[in-house]
Amino acid sequence: MQMRYKLELSYFGKDFHGWQRQPNAISVQQTIEDAINVVFRDKISVSGCGRTDTGVHARKYVAHFDSENVYNNDSIAKLNNYLPFSIAMHSIESVSTDFHSRFNAISRTYEYQICLTKNPFLRDFAWSLFTKLDVNALNIAAEQLLKYTDFTSFSKLHTDVNTNNCHIQFAKFELNENVLIFTITADRFLRNMVRAIVGTLVDVGKGKTNIADFVAIIEAKDRSRAGQSAPAQGLFLVDVMYP
Repeated sequence: MQMRYKLELSYFGKDFHGWQRQPNAISVQQTIEDAINVVFRDKISVSGCGRTDTGVHARKYVAHFDSENVYNNDSIAKLNNYLPFSIAMHSIESVSTDFHSRFNAISRTYEYQICLTKNPFLRDFAWSLFTKLDVNALNIAAEQLLKYTDFTSFSKLHTDVNTNNCHIQFAKFELNENVLIFTITADRFLRNMVRAIVGTLVDVGKGKTNIADFVAIIEAKDRSRAGQSAPAQGLFLVDVMYP
C-alpha cells in the first residue's frame, strides 16, 4: 500500500542551484530523490514546501513523497550516510495522504543576516556590509509591510503566480553583537521577495531612502522602484508551520 511521508531537513544553499530540480544544475530536490533511489532502490518524486533560490540556506525545510516502501528513523541514518554533508535529514514520518508540504503550510519564516564587521566565519552565511545602519529606522519601515498585501514591488518579474498578495504577520530587525538579523513571517512569499525587501530596507537604514519613500515603493507595485536584491547567502528558511 502506498504511504505518504513527511521529511524535515536542512541544507547549505551554496552547494546547490536552489531547491527545485533543473535540467543542467544540481538542486536539493534532485540530490534527495537520487539518494533515496540509490539507498532504497525507490524511484520517488519529492515535493517541497517551496522554492529557494540558488545559494539560499534552509535550517528547517519540509517535503513529502509517496512510496510503497516503509521508512522510519533507521532510514534517516542511512540517508544521512549517503547524502553530501550539505544536506542533513532530521526526521521522516508517515502522514495522511492529503498532507501537502507546500499547499498545507499556513506560514513560513525567513531570517536574513547582515554582518556589520569583517568576519571570515560568516562569509557564507551573511551579507557583509561594513556600514552603519539605523536600526530604529529599519524597524519603522519594516512595520509598514504589515499594512499591505500586494508586494509586486518586491517580486521577481515574469513569474508564473496568479497573485502577488501575501499576508505578512511579523517583520523585525534585531542586532546581535555585530550581526543584524531580519526575521519575517508570512503565509506565502513571492520569488526573490525577502531579498528584495532587505535590499530596499538597507537603503532606509543608510539614510538614502526615508519611510515615506519606502511606503511609496510598496504602493507603486513596480519592481524597478525598489532597491537591489540582497545577496543570497544571508537568507535562511527557518520555519514552516502547519495547522
